[in-house]
Amino acid sequence: MLADVLGAQRATLELKCAGLEAGALSLRSVEPSTLSLLGLVRHLADMERRWFRQVLAGQEVPALFSSQADPDGDFDGAVSGPEAVAAAWEAWREEVAFAESFTAAAPDLDVEAEDAVWRGKVSLRWVLIHMIEEYARHNGHADLLRERIDGAIGI
Repeated sequence: MLADVLGAQRATLELKCAGLEAGALSLRSVEPSTLSLLGLVRHLADMERRWFRQVLAGQEVPALFSSQADPDGDFDGAVSGPEAVAAAWEAWREEVAFAESFTAAAPDLDVEAEDAVWRGKVSLRWVLIHMIEEYARHNGHADLLRERIDGAIGI
């Protein structure tokens, strides 16, 4: 059930971005914020990578779009252009596929790992719930961004 709810949240992000060109996807919300739909895709790719690859799978891989030196790089670096948009979606899809594969292969939701940065010991169950919350919050942002871009609501 948790995997299905997270899948629905991921699909909502895709729906909020559907049919928009690069310029619209990178349109900022309002000064001084750097929030954009493209930034959300990049941010959520980094969150998928962090929780499933880095924490649960224990892979020593860097974030894709942000860093300690540039913690807001996922949003700040979300610039217009077809290449930037394609790269963000490709990264997001790769991280989602890894997360889905990891979750499907886990023996149960009590698989645990250590998050040395923020939470300490976390379970797969906790990560799934946290990611649902992460997407739900940002899909609310996406609702407002999409309405600003073209007036679309309820998609």
